[in-house]
Amino acid sequence: MIRVLVVDDSVVFRKILQEALSKNPQLKVVGTAVNGKEALKKIRVLRPDITVLDVEMPEMDGLSTLDAIKEQKLNTTVIMFSTLTSQGAKTTLEALSKGATDFVPKPSGTGAFAQSVRTIQEQLIPKIIALGQNGSRAKCRIPTVKTRTISRSPVRDISANKIKSSKESLSTTSKSLLRKPVKVDAIGIGVSTGGPNALNEVIPRFPANFRLPIFIVQHMPPVFTAQLANRLNQKSKLNVVEAQDNMPVKGGTVYIAPGDFHMTVKRENKLYKIKLNQDPPENSCRPAVDVLFRSLAEVYRDRVLAAVLTGMGQDGLEGSKVLKKAGAFIIAQDKQTSVVWGMPKFVTDAGLADRVVPLGNITTTILELSGHRY
Repeated sequence: MIRVLVVDDSVVFRKILQEALSKNPQLKVVGTAVNGKEALKKIRVLRPDITVLDVEMPEMDGLSTLDAIKEQKLNTTVIMFSTLTSQGAKTTLEALSKGATDFVPKPSGTGAFAQSVRTIQEQLIPKIIALGQNGSRAKCRIPTVKTRTISRSPVRDISANKIKSSKESLSTTSKSLLRKPVKVDAIGIGVSTGGPNALNEVIPRFPANFRLPIFIVQHMPPVFTAQLANRLNQKSKLNVVEAQDNMPVKGGTVYIAPGDFHMTVKRENKLYKIKLNQDPPENSCRPAVDVLFRSLAEVYRDRVLAAVLTGMGQDGLEGSKVLKKAGAFIIAQDKQTSVVWGMPKFVTDAGLADRVVPLGNITTTILELSGHRY
């Protein structure tokens, strides 16, 4: 049983949450709290695996609660309930940087009750189960990643179906696993749960003279992706933008797929342009990693370097198959540094990952394999 604490100042919403969660046999609501101050007391006593935390509350709001959880070293995984507004998105990203693991948009307005139930069933419960099963890797903490040289990274030997140390791999891993692509023209990254913090570790580490375009699908709703792009842009040497339809592709630019739109790349004459669409969701996601990866395979063929990072589900698996068939090189984040080892696990277990490396080595691996000198 996964133990859950519900923290929200609305008595109606607390009741909706408690009833919906209690119907799932894998979950047990061990308590509720009306604000952060009360939540801290109950976290110490009840020791919930998961704390579902509202942002706006009296006496102590969600952000202050996260600060206190870390200061007091309380052991719980926090999922935020956030409003679908620009300010709500900004606050949510701040919450993630303070140690929250994930978030779910909080419905409001007409039809909020029915929408709340659907959101809890379709989004919140799967995340609670995934994070609850994931244990200590998802606990509330500020992510800290030590940078290591790529030569010391674990390398996945697909033929032997096991991880070898770098010392062993240099002498025994097949040459195909250690090869560098002859030419890389584009980088594709797919990520979901734990993604904002993972991208915050990966993107700012690219040097200012990196000249390839980077295309990212992060599973997020509208408004949130714009805030994510703004936040990463402030911290990065590269230009980070939320992609727009018909936007010309430029080197040294990071394009984040906007929420509720699939992102593809098309070639028109000698120019590459981003194309957005609202085709049906894939893997219950829009944007979907599979859509981006198929597009990159079609346009750039074997000149793609793709990375599949932390996330629930298997979005990216089918797209990775298409990329691999085209001759692309694929990196997967390892289990130890993934908040949820779902997306990279499916790619790795399918034998599609040429390298499986820690989060702290994703950027250096991309730089090495793309031939960038640094």
